[in-house]
Amino acid sequence: MRAPQTAGTGCGAAGASQHETDTQSMKTPFQHACAHTRAVFGLAAVLACLGLAACSIGGLGGSGSNVAGPAQQGAPAGQTVKVALLLPLTGNAGAQPVAKAMKQAGELALFDFDKPNVQLIPKDTHGNQQGARQAAEEAVKEGAELIIGPLFANEVSAVAPIAQGAHIPVLAFSSDRNVAGNGIYLLSFVAGADVPRMIAYAASKGKTRFAALFPQNEYGRIVEQVFQRAVQENHGQVVMTKTFPPDANGMLPPVKEMSVLAKKDSKDGPAPPPQIDAIFIPAGGDTLPSLAPLFPYYEMNTKDVKLMGLSGWDYSGVGKESALLGGWFAAPDPKGWQGFTRRYVETYGDAPPRLASLAYDAVSLAISLSNNPPGQRFVASELTRASGFQGVDGLFRLRPEGTSERGFAIMEVQKYGNQVIEPAPSSFGPAVAQY
Repeated sequence: MRAPQTAGTGCGAAGASQHETDTQSMKTPFQHACAHTRAVFGLAAVLACLGLAACSIGGLGGSGSNVAGPAQQGAPAGQTVKVALLLPLTGNAGAQPVAKAMKQAGELALFDFDKPNVQLIPKDTHGNQQGARQAAEEAVKEGAELIIGPLFANEVSAVAPIAQGAHIPVLAFSSDRNVAGNGIYLLSFVAGADVPRMIAYAASKGKTRFAALFPQNEYGRIVEQVFQRAVQENHGQVVMTKTFPPDANGMLPPVKEMSVLAKKDSKDGPAPPPQIDAIFIPAGGDTLPSLAPLFPYYEMNTKDVKLMGLSGWDYSGVGKESALLGGWFAAPDPKGWQGFTRRYVETYGDAPPRLASLAYDAVSLAISLSNNPPGQRFVASELTRASGFQGVDGLFRLRPEGTSERGFAIMEVQKYGNQVIEPAPSSFGPAVAQY
């Protein structure tokens, strides 16, 4: 797998889904990962979490080329660049395994890129605001020029004023866009970020009349807003939307109501033409196996009506559901994650959780920009460069308001594994609107 790098002129890095938003409650990273896979990446779907658009800076199969552009000026020989990594290593039993893996992923990036001038300073947030605040204060006192982490939204809120007061940018792992901005950047997969890509692709294939089924949670509400806007921008029409609860019985009524829009032929004769072209279902591995069988049960025409979703569809066994075969979903290109996983297993002996790629990419980005002159390494203009970065989970760029924009591939569900039917973009065009 190629190492993360800056897309365009320089080399940098930083990096998946039903992503649910990261609320102030202390969800475990496993819950975040599932949200990411179910909604976001798939480990959230998270997480839910590649191509090559420029030079490589070494690492996982990289060429070892030098950083181009301003980063080539380099820091004085022997100068140490300190980067803090804030994670809940203790204090939250559910968070500890993922925090440990993210720390190891960051250390793996240090090893892969072989930058002895970069010193990674791990700090334990204990999974709470007080611990995060103390960790940030210690990082500032020890001379950190960049803070990576924390994981939870309430931790980020606690770190923000300390980092802002010291003029230190933060690359956080929360997926709650409410904590972004003013030097706080989210490397996570923000809910709804993959929706425009899916709708634009569907529209390019002649799909203009959409129905949608949204989960009854905060993630579903956010994604529905983005969906409505994306359909409008692609000159489509939203014919019907319904929501569904997580229990199987509660899923029956909304699917039954939607089935009248696209009945398949029966022994009594041909059905009328479908009133819709596609059904958008941003569900994940926790609910999709219960939802998918209802479409043939209610005799829906899933041959002429395309089922489609997001990164949450990217889970093992999704092709076992006949109704989903041939369905489309937007997700990071899986090759990057597969390559990263192989490297991680070779080093640590077990498979990484989905969020680990974000830590790897964050440290990789820090390493690549560390060659810039002092005072210019992690300035906003470098972090938010329009060309973006290439990471484990594909092309991405940080936006001035603190969210991220990513390049997604379009996948097709097949019986024995999903297939990329349209690659992720290799470069960014003009910045797109964020909802």
